Amino acid sequence: MARFKVVLTDQVFPDTQLEQKMLGEIDAVLEIADGSMDDVLARVGDADAVLTTYFPISADTIAHLGQCKIIARYGIGMDNVDVVAATDRGITVTNVPDYSVEEVAAHALAMLLALLRRLPQADDLVRSGGWQMDPLRPIRRLSTLTVGLVGYGRIARRLASSLRSLGMNVIVHDPFVQPTPDGPELVELDELLSRSDAVSMHAPLTPDTKGMIAAPQLAQMGDDAVLVNTSRGGLVVLDDVLSALRAGTLRAAGMDVFDVEPLAIERIEGVPNLLVSPHMAYYSEEALGESQRKATTQIVKVLSGEPPDYPVVPA
Repeated sequence: MARFKVVLTDQVFPDTQLEQKMLGEIDAVLEIADGSMDDVLARVGDADAVLTTYFPISADTIAHLGQCKIIARYGIGMDNVDVVAATDRGITVTNVPDYSVEEVAAHALAMLLALLRRLPQADDLVRSGGWQMDPLRPIRRLSTLTVGLVGYGRIARRLASSLRSLGMNVIVHDPFVQPTPDGPELVELDELLSRSDAVSMHAPLTPDTKGMIAAPQLAQMGDDAVLVNTSRGGLVVLDDVLSALRAGTLRAAGMDVFDVEPLAIERIEGVPNLLVSPHMAYYSEEALGESQRKATTQIVKVLSGEPPDYPVVPA
């Protein structure tokens, strides 16, 4: 019988060979649940650790953890785990905050550039037999534009570097960042929205940030502005964004994350100037492997009596 039992709540990776190898080295066995609440609850009662991606680990679920020492999430955001409830029960919670920084920054940049250069409309124009520029006007020189970043963590900083290399001006709203002589220009959200030609979301999803971009905030943006969200779907009130696109009060939006996933296609049918992707900004083959290795490492460390690299504390 193995020394430790680890339960994976929802398997989203091509395989778990890496996890099984790493856990085997500390005499731990990995059990893979089918992602349903019933199956997870049937397995976690005697689990020493829980691995999770999207599965909702609420206070009720945590109450079923009889001997769990750690809940390790593969991803960055923690909105599917009740960190307070876990901490109250003495359970360590970890994430992997640095595994897909390059990928998400690149995806946000790709969406911004595609929309600012009107590539989706240009593609539609050529495919419909058109070749004239008038339907694509105006397109501004990148070095004349200002991009506002809402949140300034690892991903936003990586993106800011790329934007500046293209000559673009970058301003930032993040109440947790202190001004420094060589840091970005920090502004309040209202000012960022009114000054930016494009806005890119990079904030965590918390009770304070949920729905922070809704109809009143969209009204502060110019009708030629672009909005991109590769962070958390709940930061943006999607229906308000879709209404603004239909009305032409927002020129374009790029969305990789949504309030409800998978996205119901009927919600976006006929919406102009909307570029969407299926929550894939995090993805590369290298990023997947890094996430698996780092999440499993947290379990190995905690079960071996060592401190984790990425502890998450209640906000």
